[in-house]
Formats: sequence, structure tokens, C-alpha cells
Amino acid sequence: MRKWFPVLPIILTIVFSIVVYRQLPAVMATHWGANGQANGWTSRPVGAFIIPLIMLALWGIMRGVPTIDPRAANYAKFPETYDFVINGVVTLMAVLHAAVLGVGLGWTIPMRTVALTIVGLMFMGIGNVLPRARSNWFFGIRTPWTLSSDAVWGRTHRMAGYLMSAAGLACMGAIALPAAWTAVVVLAATFGAAIGSIAYSYAVWRAEPRA
Repeated sequence: MRKWFPVLPIILTIVFSIVVYRQLPAVMATHWGANGQANGWTSRPVGAFIIPLIMLALWGIMRGVPTIDPRAANYAKFPETYDFVINGVVTLMAVLHAAVLGVGLGWTIPMRTVALTIVGLMFMGIGNVLPRARSNWFFGIRTPWTLSSDAVWGRTHRMAGYLMSAAGLACMGAIALPAAWTAVVVLAATFGAAIGSIAYSYAVWRAEPRA
């Protein structure tokens, strides 16, 4: 059942778009700056359906990835984790889509708060389950060092889980900061988690005993 959960938010976003389509403006705001002000617009057809289409494509790609991964058997060792990530990302995108349409309908929605909350929850959710992932070529921290050793993979992903969770908290904490700091905090948290995980994987690999 969990493999098919994304069908629900995808259908709901499409139905919502169809129901309110005629009420949306001909040109819709679809991008906002760090200050929460719209700075990017697109046509109504694109604005109304681009996110549901991305959700559908993302779901299809992530469901198909295990079938072409040379380490496909390892996905059977963390199915709940993999499904959780897919379902979580698709659900958060559905929330974002509802907010975008809401702005188009004239609702008062603090898009800066919505965006930072979604990014923060996504990082925290993935960080919480990342340590359960097993070695594969598509999902997780894939460096030459993690892919060469299951022990390095395991230790790296435990650390990456902490780093991503911290990055998520930082993104959500940025809501309370001046808008000028938003991009700085988000970029620092994102790159800090990524670079920290990569560097840690190398350090753990170097510390492994060699035959």
C-alpha cells in the first residue's frame, strides 16, 4: 500500500488545479525571494500543473531506480525507508503546490515560512531514516569510499543523518531570522551537510585497517 500512497497526493493536486483553474490569474507567481516577495511568474497552465507533473515524474523515476541499480537486492533491506522518502517528498510537494495555487487565488500565505518549513521537514525526515539505507548506486551518500565498503557506508550514513537533521532545524530556524540571512543559512546548512558527509566518508575510509 505504501508504494501506491503517492497516487493520492498526485491526484488531489491535479483535481485541485482543475477545480480552481478558471479562478487563477493568467500569469501566476511561482517563485519567491528570501524576503517572501514574488520574483518569478509563469502562465496559468504551467503554474497550475507543473508541480503535479514533477511529482508524477519523480515518483515514477524513484520507483524505477531499484530495477536498474546493480545493487538492486539491497533495496529489499530498507523498503520502508525508501518508501518513506518517496512518500514524504511527494507529500511536501503537494503542500507546496496547494500554497502556490492559494497565492494565485488571493489567499494570504507566508511563502517564505512555507518554503523554509517544507525544506526543513524534508531534511529532517530524510536525516532521520538515512542511517537505515543500504549500499546502492542512487540513494544516499554515494562516494568512492562509501561504495567500496559497507562499514564506511554505515558509519557515513549515521553521521549524515545527524547532519541532515541539523540542516533541517537550521532551515526552519531561519524563519525567525531577518530575510537577508535566509539564503545564507539555507545554503550553509545544505552545503555543510553535504560536504561534511563526503569528508566524513573519506576520513572513515582512511581510518579503516588495510590488509
